[in-house]
Amino acid sequence: MGLAKNALGDDEEIVLELHPHWSTLVGTIFWAAVAVAIAAVAIFFIPGGSAQTLIRLIIAAVGLVAILVVGLIPFLRWVTTSYTLTNRRFALRDGILSRSHRDIPLTRVNDVSFQQSLIQRILRSGTLTVESGGEHGQLVLKNIPRVEYTQNQLYRIVEELTDGDGVRP
Repeated sequence: MGLAKNALGDDEEIVLELHPHWSTLVGTIFWAAVAVAIAAVAIFFIPGGSAQTLIRLIIAAVGLVAILVVGLIPFLRWVTTSYTLTNRRFALRDGILSRSHRDIPLTRVNDVSFQQSLIQRILRSGTLTVESGGEHGQLVLKNIPRVEYTQNQLYRIVEELTDGDGVRP
């Protein structure tokens, strides 16, 4: 779901392709499990009677909708969000039904930094901030896996493009 190979320019190569860190799905998995448990308990404790089957089907349907809302949609959002670093640009793609694209030419990048909380350090994720000259200025990407490595790669390529002297070719 990242940058398509046919979308690459001449002499452009993919350096890194990332999705948000898997830890972003922990809450999603938890709430989906809670929805399943609540629906199962409710179905189990429905008293007998002529409407028992209908009530169980309604609870199951409500449970299924809850699982879709709290489980499937965030999962699809995670799957369809990609960050691609090439030797020329940093590309962000996201969206389930409609797509959003943002490309930052690396020749416009002024600063690359990252932040990590203690938990993020343990999980090797963090927030990457890319500052560029232009209209949008700053791009803040949360829950980036291997954030320090990603920052180093991005900085290395920017330095190569500027020949290390701060002057862009």
